[in-house]
Amino acid sequence: MELQTTIYLIVGLSFSLYIGIAVWARAGSTSEFYSAGGSVHPVLNGMATGADWMSAASFISMAGLIANMGYGGGLFLMGWTGGYVLLAMLLAPYLRKFGKFTVPQFIGDRFYSKGAAVVAVLCLLTASLTYIIGQMTGVGVAFARFLGVSKETGVYVGMGIVFLYAVFGGMKGITYTQVAQYCVLILAYTVPAIFISMHLTGVAIPQLGLGSNMVGTDVSLLSKLDLVVTELGFGKYTTTTAGSTLNMFVYTMSLMIGTAGLPHVIMRFFTVPTVKDARASAGWALVFIAILYTTAPAVAAMAKLNLHATINSAVNAGGDLYAPEASLKADAQPDWMKRWEKTGLLKFTDKNGDGRIQYYNDKTKNEAVKAKAEAAGWKGNELAVNADIIVLANPEIALLPNWVIGLVAAGGLAAALSTAAGLLMAISSAVSHDLVKGIFVPDITEKGELLAGRIAMACSIVVAGYLGLNPPGFAAGTVALAFGIAASSLFPAIMMGIFSKKMNKEGAMAGMLAGLFITLFYVFAHKGLFFIKGTGYLDLIGGPNSFFGITPEAFGAVGACVNFIVAFLVDKVTAEPPEHIQHMVEAVRIPRGSKIVNGAH
Repeated sequence: MELQTTIYLIVGLSFSLYIGIAVWARAGSTSEFYSAGGSVHPVLNGMATGADWMSAASFISMAGLIANMGYGGGLFLMGWTGGYVLLAMLLAPYLRKFGKFTVPQFIGDRFYSKGAAVVAVLCLLTASLTYIIGQMTGVGVAFARFLGVSKETGVYVGMGIVFLYAVFGGMKGITYTQVAQYCVLILAYTVPAIFISMHLTGVAIPQLGLGSNMVGTDVSLLSKLDLVVTELGFGKYTTTTAGSTLNMFVYTMSLMIGTAGLPHVIMRFFTVPTVKDARASAGWALVFIAILYTTAPAVAAMAKLNLHATINSAVNAGGDLYAPEASLKADAQPDWMKRWEKTGLLKFTDKNGDGRIQYYNDKTKNEAVKAKAEAAGWKGNELAVNADIIVLANPEIALLPNWVIGLVAAGGLAAALSTAAGLLMAISSAVSHDLVKGIFVPDITEKGELLAGRIAMACSIVVAGYLGLNPPGFAAGTVALAFGIAASSLFPAIMMGIFSKKMNKEGAMAGMLAGLFITLFYVFAHKGLFFIKGTGYLDLIGGPNSFFGITPEAFGAVGACVNFIVAFLVDKVTAEPPEHIQHMVEAVRIPRGSKIVNGAH
């Protein structure tokens, strides 16, 4: 069967499965629409949480980031998985015991203020809409590459699929669809990794293959990769870090608390019956996520080595990497390179006119490497490879069967669609339950609220599709920005709401707004969005990474510190919370008993 036909078949079957589940699990009440009736088994909820969390960024981009960054890419593994430990121990059980539908509702009730709920909705919408840009863009790119349609058509198809199972099924439909999507994406990620690990090292388990010797040699895979990348002028794969130690620490912390503060992830723990189940659900989620996250370093290293081996035959022959005759002839490019070149994510420019692809780091500071490259007649790196293609192109690079390539296509789409659905659920519930029901029309009937929820979901899908088709100028950093917003605004408010019975509404609102705006300011200043006519972009912060060398992607942790500081300062000069609120906070912290999830205001 031809490759394109195979891809159509596998992706079509996966979409049919999602739509079938949505029809079966249609929500019939607000409880089912917002929290799946609070009746999801912890193991299933763990799988759904894994799919909800492992977005296109995890499935498509993470291994590519690690492949480019090497050891420094470990901050994504530590930050994103570490956030789940925080979530499981410090947030999920207490929020589940509180018995509400949404994060803004918890903040509004805990801080006895509709104003606090509105501020929380603002933070939630900012984080979720920012995050969803990357998901819808990823859907468009994946459709464009694998289904042979335009990126715009891909976004429209993705909107239609999500509409069918999210609008009608609500959280109930999304939950069981995400269970199926997890199965698809984890198979799509691990099956190619097993094939490639067997081919390179003879070890079937990729996590073990990463530390094993290459087949037929006494040289380890990582040692071979280190030798290749350093000879080509890149940093040593196993030791290169991401910027300063301080930046790496702050970046990791930002990802951790951003994970623990993302509303679409937190909402998943409102779907289980008890507090005990919320803890178990978080544990299972960590297990299911770890399967992919422990495989990612192996995928990254093996894909990078395979890429170099494709372009430079000396990688396998053990010869001179700079020998001109060792590089791939431009007219002999394998089919996978030609296919990816059409997407613009892989570009070749013959700078020295020798008809061969020269791939090395022309920005290296190693003079010996520079001299050797120039002696070989190279005039600069001729190949640009977008990090996002590492996972999607990996089975093609390794010449795996067509069905594996089709499975990876279905997995990439499942990852993007599952997270998009979770984000849309968070946005919809914030609008219909926290704004419409909680503030504007408090006496709305359950049937009316359910209709409002579905309308809000449909409108959210339209907005998400528009942002995917017309991403703003800062789209390249949207995922990091979303984590920064969640880390700097929602996470501190939730933590103080649970563990500080003296924290009042004025402190919470001031802290959320301060954390949100200082993070947005720092990120936007770096992205060049402060523009004054006649003078160009205004430098408001003293140059790139001006705050102790911290990058904008890592600034969420700093914003969280600002949030805590402002909240406690304001709290000290304003009235204490009422006694019944303080007693409620103490009761929520006792890990026994749990309310039915009814979302009553």
